Amino acid sequence: MWLATLIAATIALAAWRARSLSRSGAVAALAVGTTALSASWGWGLYLVIWFASASALSRLGRARKVERMAGVVEKGDRRDVWQVVANGGVFLIGLLIVIGWPGLAPIVAPGAAAALAAAGADTWSTEIGTLVGAPPWSLRLRERVPPGTSGAVSLPGSIAGVLGAMLLALVAVACLVIPGSQLLPVAVGGVVGAWTDTLVGAWLQSRRWCPRCGQDTEQRVHQCGTPTERRGGFGLLSNDGVNLLCTIVGAGSALCLSLLFASRA
Repeated sequence: MWLATLIAATIALAAWRARSLSRSGAVAALAVGTTALSASWGWGLYLVIWFASASALSRLGRARKVERMAGVVEKGDRRDVWQVVANGGVFLIGLLIVIGWPGLAPIVAPGAAAALAAAGADTWSTEIGTLVGAPPWSLRLRERVPPGTSGAVSLPGSIAGVLGAMLLALVAVACLVIPGSQLLPVAVGGVVGAWTDTLVGAWLQSRRWCPRCGQDTEQRVHQCGTPTERRGGFGLLSNDGVNLLCTIVGAGSALCLSLLFASRA
């Protein structure tokens, strides 16, 4: 336990110094990392690879992405405690079950792995989609919208999301946290979770409007300094809440598929 805490603290500190995590995000990441390493070295390695890939993609072409998403997204790529909880909370709960009730590990593991695969697929889709290609297409408005707009899709982003889910499922198998027979349920769970994020982001996520700039945004106070007005969606459902739903659906989908495959074996 102490060794797991020490390793997790070292990684969290390095991520904070690299500005991949805020101070609160580093504390939350310490808790998730310690739990993952306590479950097994494989789970710890899976988490580290997931975080490293997400951070690398966030930094890829940062200047261009900041320019393209100016005034749209609420938060940057320095993850705070709520972003860590949204992306890793379901994964954490799964690992706590694995540690507390080892007999349930074969059942719970695909869901825990898929929760991160879904969060990763969403990150891959967002980061690649905002970096390359034309502005995305809003599912709700059925028109082009600025990059970074929730509920919008692009071909590069969609392809990246599917590839991200598949690669993270392969990483889970390589880290020995799931057997090869669970590769497909975890990959599908990752894709379904990411799609859920897009659909919920399009219609249910809180939408705001800057009356001064005439721009849709997720920011409560726009970059121009003007307080924004809510224009639709559920007021309490932020992007972090949508990301949490993404991981819940991803985990649930993988669990259902793995149980279905097991019943037919």
